[in-house]
Amino acid sequence: MFASRFLALLAGTLLATAAPALATPPPAAPTETAAAAKAAPIQRIDPTFWWVGMKNPKLQLLVHGPGIRTATPALRAYPGVRLDSVQQLVSPNYLVLHLTIAPEARPGRLQLDFKGNKKFSYAYELKQRTTPTDPSQVQGLTQQDFIYFLMPDRFANGDPQNDYIKGMRAPKVARDSMYSRHGGDLAGIEQHFDYFKALGVTALWLTPVVENDMPKASYHGYALTDYYNLDRRYGTTAQYRQFVQRAHQNGLKVVHDVVLNHMGSKNYLFLDQPAPDWFNQWPGFTRSNYNASALNDPYGSALDRKLYNQGWFDTTMPDVNQANPLVSTYLIQNFLWWVEYTGLDAYRIDTYPYSDPKFLMDWGRAMQEEFPRLALFGEAWVGSTAQQAFFARNIFQPVDGFKSNLPSVLDFQSSFALHDALKSGNMLKLYESLQGDWLYEDASRNVTFLDNHDVSRFYSVIGEDFARYKMGLAWLLTTRGIPQLYYGTEVLMKNFSNPDGLVRADFPGGFAGDSLNYFKSRLGQPGEAFEYVRKLANYRREHPFLHSGKLMQFIPQEGVYVYFRYAPEGTVMVVLNGSKEARTLDGARFAERTGRFTSGVEVTTGAVLPDLKSFTVPGLSAWVVELR
Repeated sequence: MFASRFLALLAGTLLATAAPALATPPPAAPTETAAAAKAAPIQRIDPTFWWVGMKNPKLQLLVHGPGIRTATPALRAYPGVRLDSVQQLVSPNYLVLHLTIAPEARPGRLQLDFKGNKKFSYAYELKQRTTPTDPSQVQGLTQQDFIYFLMPDRFANGDPQNDYIKGMRAPKVARDSMYSRHGGDLAGIEQHFDYFKALGVTALWLTPVVENDMPKASYHGYALTDYYNLDRRYGTTAQYRQFVQRAHQNGLKVVHDVVLNHMGSKNYLFLDQPAPDWFNQWPGFTRSNYNASALNDPYGSALDRKLYNQGWFDTTMPDVNQANPLVSTYLIQNFLWWVEYTGLDAYRIDTYPYSDPKFLMDWGRAMQEEFPRLALFGEAWVGSTAQQAFFARNIFQPVDGFKSNLPSVLDFQSSFALHDALKSGNMLKLYESLQGDWLYEDASRNVTFLDNHDVSRFYSVIGEDFARYKMGLAWLLTTRGIPQLYYGTEVLMKNFSNPDGLVRADFPGGFAGDSLNYFKSRLGQPGEAFEYVRKLANYRREHPFLHSGKLMQFIPQEGVYVYFRYAPEGTVMVVLNGSKEARTLDGARFAERTGRFTSGVEVTTGAVLPDLKSFTVPGLSAWVVELR
């Protein structure tokens, strides 16, 4: 998510940073503890439940209820669980309970007794963990995967019953409005699992599905209003857990999109702030400067760093103060909770560099210690390969105490280089975008892409040129890294991102009454595009030497970029001719990789390349050749 996304979308009323009056309480969390919450003057406890056997024995409970600060809590005897301390906050409506859960503790319900003006009890549940013993859960991502990135609201409406949710600030579906809900949901995605599998997809990345009860533009999900509830217009929290399990049963992994840096201004934690220092407060509204260069500029100013990390992303997105240990623990526990509860496979971290640097290290360490297989990749939309590598595991020394432990990032630099190369014919830019991979601990973990929900669609960027489209797809599915395809790219969806709602259009066929249905019928070039992606993605999945083999690239000459993916089991030669003219190549230049081979077969067409000594490549074309 980048600044321009919300400058146009969320031009809402400027919000003061002072704590507003207590808001109407949100609905109780849809968990087993909801009944207990209704019976007591406690509106909620976060986390809504927890597990025995977590590697970190400490548990922080945030208790929320009118006047709860004056109550005195006690824990009834429970083997292996101890109430260490109770912490009062500035707001009268919160208490923090610090507990230790020993390894020998067993699942059950903790009885928390509160004494004050009233006496009441709350049953807090400890569950048995499932992820450590179930290999189908938290599978992570590898280069073998192919991620399909979609916006749930804009993909398919599978359950019209959740089109209208009474009590939400934007309860209705209005498909004629760019910024309203259109009705897509989890059921609609699940109904098309076969579509993804046919395309060769192995993982689904959904824009945030947690509650976003904002009055405007809530469809995108990046201004969350409840950390522990699914947005009811997609389904229930329990249904999301089922969605992840069914995806796994269908051979599909799930990437959960998360926001660490900010929340929505209608979040209960902002409407009734536990304390002023839970947010980065300014005398007046202060926006981030959106420039990550301030973080590692050896000549930079403290003011610029503060503006970047502590300025608000937008008027309706309060900046969370992760330097506060209570806030840091609250966020870490929440994202551990979602993994253990659902078994999801990866986190994509929105606006990754904007968060407090120490918190990012603590958060990443906690995720990886608890779930070693969990994949993590962050959005670091910055201006250079070195700056991008700074936010992934890298060769750099710590800067002001920050040393990234994030395994990988979204590879904006290679994406931008591809756009430039295809538009200009200068393939050297694409070559150079990978030359800097020596800065990373392992660049093969980076997620490559052609476009996403914040930028103009790839097909429009390249002038709706189908030859260049195939070149881009060939690169995406053969270069190093984990490829990600934005929904609709496989059927040539197009538009420029001004405003960005134009690149977030509904998928044709996902909604009742659509005149086109690309799930059932794909004629002409959309069909040809789908088949090209399908053939290449499935070939990639079935041939490890392509998705996980070593990469060797040759410096482009006369607009032709040649590289190889290879392993003892096989070799693929990729030839991208960015020139409009045909080029004849001297195969001797590539003997380092072709020496033992004499011919090849282009994997998408079956065409035979009979002689590797010399061959002519048509203008604006892509070859993916398995060598024989």
